[in-house]
Amino acid sequence: MRPDAEWLETDGLGGFAMGPVIGPRTRRYHGLLVCARRPPADRVMLVNGFEAWAVTPYGRWPLSAQRYTPDVTVPADTPYAVAFTHEPWPTWTYQLPDGTTIVHELVVPYGAPAVCLSWRATVTRPGITLVVRPFITGRGIHTLHAENPSFAFESQTVAGGVHWQPYESVPGVVSLANGAYKADPQWYRHVQYDQDRARGYDFVEDVASPGVLTWSLSSGAASWVMAADTDEARQWIGRARSSIALSERARREERRRRAALAAPLRRAGDQYIVRRGHGETILAGYPWFGDWGRDTCIAVRGLCLATGRLDVAERILAEWAEHISQGMIPNRFPEHGQEPEYNSVDASLWFIIAVDELLRLAGRDIAHAGQLILAVLNIVDAYVRGTRYHIRAQGDGLLAAGDPSVQVTWMDAKVGDRCMTSRAGKAVEIQALWINALRIAADLDPARCSVWMEGFERARAAFSERFWREDVGWCYDVVDTDNVSGAVDPSFRPNQIFAVGGLPNQLLGGNDARRLVDAVEQRLWTPMGLRTLAPDDPAYRGRYGGNQEQRDEAYHQGTVWPWLAGPFIDAWVRVRGGTDRVRREARAKFVEPLIARLDEGPGMGHLPEVANGDAPFEPGGCPFQAWSVAELLRVTLTVV
Repeated sequence: MRPDAEWLETDGLGGFAMGPVIGPRTRRYHGLLVCARRPPADRVMLVNGFEAWAVTPYGRWPLSAQRYTPDVTVPADTPYAVAFTHEPWPTWTYQLPDGTTIVHELVVPYGAPAVCLSWRATVTRPGITLVVRPFITGRGIHTLHAENPSFAFESQTVAGGVHWQPYESVPGVVSLANGAYKADPQWYRHVQYDQDRARGYDFVEDVASPGVLTWSLSSGAASWVMAADTDEARQWIGRARSSIALSERARREERRRRAALAAPLRRAGDQYIVRRGHGETILAGYPWFGDWGRDTCIAVRGLCLATGRLDVAERILAEWAEHISQGMIPNRFPEHGQEPEYNSVDASLWFIIAVDELLRLAGRDIAHAGQLILAVLNIVDAYVRGTRYHIRAQGDGLLAAGDPSVQVTWMDAKVGDRCMTSRAGKAVEIQALWINALRIAADLDPARCSVWMEGFERARAAFSERFWREDVGWCYDVVDTDNVSGAVDPSFRPNQIFAVGGLPNQLLGGNDARRLVDAVEQRLWTPMGLRTLAPDDPAYRGRYGGNQEQRDEAYHQGTVWPWLAGPFIDAWVRVRGGTDRVRREARAKFVEPLIARLDEGPGMGHLPEVANGDAPFEPGGCPFQAWSVAELLRVTLTVV
């Protein structure tokens, strides 16, 4: 396990609990109770954490640590945790110097903004007391909190506990415990978040503690439930008013639900599926991403279709179909409820791929089949006619998109007004998606089947003629670059892998396909996935780190993306004939090293967003990333 390993628990609404396995909180996003006010968005940090210690006849022993400026950790010595597991939920075991062993568990129930915590001594002996101070802010998850006179420390008594309302503008917190609560308002100032500092952000905040909770562990387990004061939480709490009953019921229900999801990787994938409106969606990553159209339509294949949850996939795709505008699904929904953003050429094409896969698995008699088929045909029609950002099918049948000032493909990093990889023109993976979309339209639209098939054949022929480089054995990344006829971008990037793998229809076959896949393996493959640029390119950046600008400059210039392992492994197996021997070899060579990373971190049980392009391929970016997990699931269940 890495020293910076982090755990994650989610509530199915966009809220979560998250923190470090060992040591003080290091991010502004680390917290016990994060509530989505408009699921899955508009998230607020209600309870950041706590300070806990045990008191025995032999001393006072810290069970937590805090970090303060300037670079001071309290206590200086590491708390007495000797074991941790994230399965089936975060569980710590503490061994105190006097021989006392305390087990601490944390569970987030599905469907409610709440968190259940418990502590128990493994051997009953007299004089063991647990003391906990909750830390509260009531801020947006992307902001920091400062001491101010408006913070309300007062509590109201409720059955089984107390109610805190730090600010009228955010939900209150219901605290239910089988211990004693005593008001003792205190500010804890200058809390320091080292990961935020390393990422170039503000990194100091003040948190408030309204009082102290105390339990006698000699008398039994300590149980503590906190919930946001929302309709979902009130309904959940209504099942049982006793905090012990709530805590134990949550454990039983979560154990059953997680057991139904079988393998740990499937359970990890389940944490990204959340409610949106009357439907469902997929959060791109925790803790800071919302739901993005591209990420959702890629991830749904692994999280839902490969795992057999076809009904969930149908609801997710139907929810996104309702937001199609001018043939485009949103690239993302902003955190605070602003209008959705439409600035992605490939999100709608990935939607078509996902719909096609759903209909092949579930049939066309599912409830939303008509809506989804109509959405697919509307997208293809709009792309033929032309839509936002110069997206339009050209005379050669290929799809042009973008201009030098905008980034519409998945390589979308921008520093100021400069697109790091604008890839305007005809990008290679966009053609693979577009040509597949034309073939799918032909299957779904009998009345115009011949029209779509003619477009499919013309575009496929143009692709082979314009992208394939016989002299080297791989593809251009972009042709008609910046919409200049005949201009090409020869950068060696992973996007070309979609001409062979990851999609239902290959654009290259035979020896050409094998040469391309071998070149990608040789120049781009790492144990964490594919690099975004070959290391011998002058623009290559082998390290992803530093402040926002430095990270964006490296984002697609050599940084590794684990989600690309999916199409690569698919292509690798295809060009070798897909035999059982080949599948076993691919699993041992590519899949098992990625699976081994799941329990190393930084996101325990998950894969991160990115990693360094240079050895030892250190993980970076978002520690819990949906499409990284989804593509590993997809190839594990359907390819190897």
